[in-house]
Amino acid sequence: MKPRQSSFWKVFGIPLAIGLLSAAGLFAALLGDGLWDSLSWVGLGIPAAIGVWALL
Repeated sequence: MKPRQSSFWKVFGIPLAIGLLSAAGLFAALLGDGLWDSLSWVGLGIPAAIGVWALL
């Protein structure tokens, strides 16, 4: 019998990456101004764009 492949990363890999990116964006928004604002826009904009793209 063939051993079963773990499907954990296949199922949860992309949602975990999107969640970590969102958390990093929220954390960057709390840290300060200037470069942190840009990082928060990127960190929160990419998951939002992925969500809109998935709905279309």
